[in-house]
Amino acid sequence: MKKLFFYSVLLLACIACSDSDEQTEAQNLGSSTLDNPDDNQSSDNSQDNYANIDFSNWKVTLPVDENNNGSPDEYQPSTLINGGYRTNASILPFMYDDVDDQSIVFYTYPEVSTTNSSYSRTELRELINPSNSKENWTLEEGGVMEGRLNLVDISEDNNSNNQYHKTIVMQIHGIISQSDMDTHGFTSNNGPPLIKIRWINGFIWSYKKSLVDPTTSGDDLLDVTSATWSDESTNMGYVGFEPFDFKITASSGKLELQLNNLTPLIYEDDSLAKWPFENYFKAGNYIGTTDVNAFSYVKYYQLNINH
Repeated sequence: MKKLFFYSVLLLACIACSDSDEQTEAQNLGSSTLDNPDDNQSSDNSQDNYANIDFSNWKVTLPVDENNNGSPDEYQPSTLINGGYRTNASILPFMYDDVDDQSIVFYTYPEVSTTNSSYSRTELRELINPSNSKENWTLEEGGVMEGRLNLVDISEDNNSNNQYHKTIVMQIHGIISQSDMDTHGFTSNNGPPLIKIRWINGFIWSYKKSLVDPTTSGDDLLDVTSATWSDESTNMGYVGFEPFDFKITASSGKLELQLNNLTPLIYEDDSLAKWPFENYFKAGNYIGTTDVNAFSYVKYYQLNINH
């Protein structure tokens, strides 16, 4: 009888342990991964768990200045490739894997901005030569960037007519060539962004630089201010908080933008024919506000560039 009682107690204890383990597992599965990058690290290091992104020609800019040099922190391709970003404690709060859907999360908030901007970013910058950011490409040389991405979460905007804050997810950015720098003695090589792809209240908007005065020519084209180059905006369609595909094809005097399977938006004009700058691609999460407590999460599943 005592043996029977003992075995009954032992059986009940095992069942209780099993129930406790199942509850703990259910709680873990129900927790959010967006705010816990450490939870996104898989014990299975198979590349099948990760986004399809080769960082060989990308550096990343973060919204913080941990080294106190007065500029946002940047990490070169050598730090990012071969999963290097996964072991970098400074990068992980802002760029990390979500192995549940094979994506990379780009998280940002208003903090430290670059010299020519008021806004912060967690954003990739193309380097066609990983060791020399002064080497870039012309429209004549052309290039293609395509990605699959998703704006997952963004703060509400209580200071404008928009429901949410806005963020830039892709760009072609202009840069003054080294030859023009040498010729004119410019102190900065910063050029205007030729194309900005911006998420606004669930819609994807294209902002393309066009000449204010179409007759502008020669060295006057190198003026980077809004007095010479202004934005031409186009609403390309609604994506909400769902994944979408986007492709930018740049060539001599022409830009073609493709959102999902919608009719491409094509620019082909004198402003593009006269565009005097070299270029580089950008992709990520460039939030357009300085509001306190603002934030944005953008996921990338795929990102490729070709020249």
